[in-house]
Amino acid sequence: MIFPSVAAFEAALGTLSAPDESARMAAAVRQGQLTKPPGSLGRLEEVAIFLAGWQRRERPVVERGRAIVFAGNHGVVARGVSAFPAAVTVQMVANFEAGGAAINALARAAGLSLAVVPLDLDRPTADFTSGPAMSEAECLAALNAGAGAIGDADLIVLGEMGIGNSTAAAALAAASFGGAPRDWVGPGTGVDAAGIARKVEAVAAGLAAHAGALTSAFEILRRLGGREIAAIAGAVVAARQAGVPVVMDGFICTSAVAPLAAHHPAITDHLIAGHCSAEPGHRRLLERLGLAPLLSLDMRLGEGSGAAVAVGVIRAALAAHDSMATFAEAGVSVG
Repeated sequence: MIFPSVAAFEAALGTLSAPDESARMAAAVRQGQLTKPPGSLGRLEEVAIFLAGWQRRERPVVERGRAIVFAGNHGVVARGVSAFPAAVTVQMVANFEAGGAAINALARAAGLSLAVVPLDLDRPTADFTSGPAMSEAECLAALNAGAGAIGDADLIVLGEMGIGNSTAAAALAAASFGGAPRDWVGPGTGVDAAGIARKVEAVAAGLAAHAGALTSAFEILRRLGGREIAAIAGAVVAARQAGVPVVMDGFICTSAVAPLAAHHPAITDHLIAGHCSAEPGHRRLLERLGLAPLLSLDMRLGEGSGAAVAVGVIRAALAAHDSMATFAEAGVSVG
């Protein structure tokens, strides 16, 4: 158990490590020596320097990239907030395990191993409109499930599966950064206008039910989140402790970071926003977190799919950083 208590989890958030500035500087110097005008590779240069700092070496690599998909079920589904029944979560986990989902194909294309972590799918969280989604013990267990899944990866891609979890994500974003429920609610799996109205009502009811109790990252997660969302939060914090950079997926995945960042803004320093999804609240949430997405492809699947696609860009950044010749090596005049 990485977080033996709630206090240990909160203490980890209060003692966040920093990247290696000497490695960052060495990578930046190398970028300035490569056979190209300074800054001409744009974000690719930034990504290489970012990875150098967290991997603590001038020429970072991705040799053990790992995609992790956490799955959980939500009691708030009973309020008609999803176009699909909760049983689909179990069915999709089976599809992941059989290798037939989008994330299976995209992880293979990105050169990532894939782990699927189902979390008590036969026991949905409580409906957060009438009480906490999880007990302290349940939330802590989910955090530790996430923390324990990162293994020895040198780059982690996070994703989720859970019918109803876009409603929980909207509640987490609203609780963390304010705004009206309608500012954060979107169609999710494809609900119609009436479904969106039910989602808005559920988020509003949840915020009202827990008013005054949303006093820490842990309390926001356990009262309004889900097991898979808490697991993502646990993985993010454990990765930070290990100095491993993380590629985040869409709105639901990113919502797991919102309560952490609201109380400890530096938690985002080791994160890359893989993409900006078509879910309306995602762009707003990324802006609040200060994360600029690598891609914007109108994706809204979840599963870590957009983040996995972004790994191709990350690999391109590292290939250019490592394999290009310097001006001296190529015999090219600087000026």
